[in-house]
Amino acid sequence: MESCPSLKNILLLDSEGKRVAVKYYSDDWPTNSAKEAFEKCVFSKTQKTNARSEAEITMLENNIIIYKFVQDLHFFVTGSEDENELILAAVFQGFFDAVGLLLRGNVDKKEALENLDLILLCLDEIVDGGIILETDANVIAGKVASNSMDAGASLSEQTLTQALATAREHLTRSLLK
Repeated sequence: MESCPSLKNILLLDSEGKRVAVKYYSDDWPTNSAKEAFEKCVFSKTQKTNARSEAEITMLENNIIIYKFVQDLHFFVTGSEDENELILAAVFQGFFDAVGLLLRGNVDKKEALENLDLILLCLDEIVDGGIILETDANVIAGKVASNSMDAGASLSEQTLTQALATAREHLTRSLLK
């Protein structure tokens, strides 16, 4: 019987291989030190590649890893060796594009750390317990923006995405009455 496509982890590391945002969905790395060792191994293996224009794929310790670098951030998505690479690539692209949308195109470590809450919400919208929920960057960013906005903020203080999400909620409520 076929199982649902799933991930082992999503990693966002800085240019020195240090954690910015990581989420593990597998018991393959039971301790924090094992997770950090895996991150270091992944970082050192991919460091010499030029994954700046296109996402790259590699195998490491019986895992498929899709990765790309932007400025001082390194994005990684890991799945098991028998996982479909196209599905992993779709998850990767959804995560990568959603982060770009949420950071308004200014994808760097400083901006990522200032908006870490949005990135972590983004991870939660994409994957739950390793099971892939969503891969469309616009849907992911929209859900994150609507979940993170201050309900009491005036429309002039909201971003365009947040304002559209608020308008959609008000319209939905008025139609359901």
